[in-house]
Amino acid sequence: MPVAVITGASKGLGHALAAALAERGWDLVLGARTEDVLRESARRVAAHGTRVVAVAGDVTDPAHRAELVAAARGLGGLDLLVSNASALGAEPLVRLEALPLEGLRAALETNVVAALGLVREALPLLRASDAGTVIAVSSDAAAEAYETWGGYGASKAALDHLTAVLGVEEPGLRVWAVDPGDMRTDLYAAAVPDDDAPRPDPVSVVPGFLRLLDERPVSGRYGASALLGSV
Repeated sequence: MPVAVITGASKGLGHALAAALAERGWDLVLGARTEDVLRESARRVAAHGTRVVAVAGDVTDPAHRAELVAAARGLGGLDLLVSNASALGAEPLVRLEALPLEGLRAALETNVVAALGLVREALPLLRASDAGTVIAVSSDAAAEAYETWGGYGASKAALDHLTAVLGVEEPGLRVWAVDPGDMRTDLYAAAVPDDDAPRPDPVSVVPGFLRLLDERPVSGRYGASALLGSV
């Protein structure tokens, strides 16, 4: 069975993607900070009949990243690494003039530094796979200038560029930055708590991710909306 590591997997997009992969027979290593929520997520995913390992911890912790990769090794290897864990930098979001620098550092540490650290930890296993793949969950804020989204968007833009370079440096892998688009998540609610407009459930964008895994296009940046348009 193929094996995937997914960070930020206790809820939202991470959980939805994990459930979809489990339905396809993938074995999974799921990471998130809140242990009880993560274990409940893992229990529901495991109901599909695959092996699921829950590893609670903070992705900014090198020991946690090593534990995630070690768990994948214990399942037989690693075919897919999904960097989905994210930090906003401020909750709710604020204009750049009010953005705490420590908040920006926290967003960069989670969204960029930790993502690269996890890739570096996982590269030997990914290279050994016949279908080694890295997915970095991006955002439209990485490419568009939205008021108050400057710190978060800058971190995701940096993640996009790291992902692009990784794709060049690792031609034997597929490396994709994926913008899932607007979704109803706890992250968005924390970012803009006064915005109660209806938004799509994360489950609705998962077919776009699955299409990437099925068709395996060249490394690059993809938007879920475009992928879903042809699913």
